[in-house]
Amino acid sequence: MKKVIVIGASGSLAKFVIEAFQDLEDIDLTLLARNKNRIESDTARATVIEADVLDYPKLKNAVSGQDIVYLNLAGNLEAMGQNIVKAMKEEGVKRLIAISSIGIYQTPLKPVLLPYRKLADIIEASGLDYTILRPDWFTSSNEIDYAITPKGTPESGSAISRKSIASFVARLVQNPELHINENLGISKPG
Repeated sequence: MKKVIVIGASGSLAKFVIEAFQDLEDIDLTLLARNKNRIESDTARATVIEADVLDYPKLKNAVSGQDIVYLNLAGNLEAMGQNIVKAMKEEGVKRLIAISSIGIYQTPLKPVLLPYRKLADIIEASGLDYTILRPDWFTSSNEIDYAITPKGTPESGSAISRKSIASFVARLVQNPELHINENLGISKPG
């Protein structure tokens, strides 16, 4: 049984990721959100924790005993990323799957993308077994169609469905040894 925590469980992408996780066998799912009433997913088969990622004691307690941390957050990503890495290290949790953003390696960097770049930099320097995903803009299309590109390769493709990202994240949870210490662009091919 893999213990997986979704940090940022009330986000628009998290709903699809949680649904994809619930289709997997042998997953003990924990959902963390600042406001549990904003989680749009079925929470009947999950442990729900209402906490702010910046509240370190609550975050550390939530991460304790997990096998995989999945995060998709917005806000003060530098402080959040530092807290998550610290909690994971202190609790001996190694596997992290994180959502950043397309365009974080473009020069000049758009100011709106700076928090996502800082998050990626913190994770890459963490020593954890990470996979960073840099998705193109999200769509609500009911399709699974994606291509991944390694860091340093020009980003290509177009806006990607949340369902596609969720499918790839679920694949990583099923096979946590895949894409260790990789920073990947993910978009719809074409």
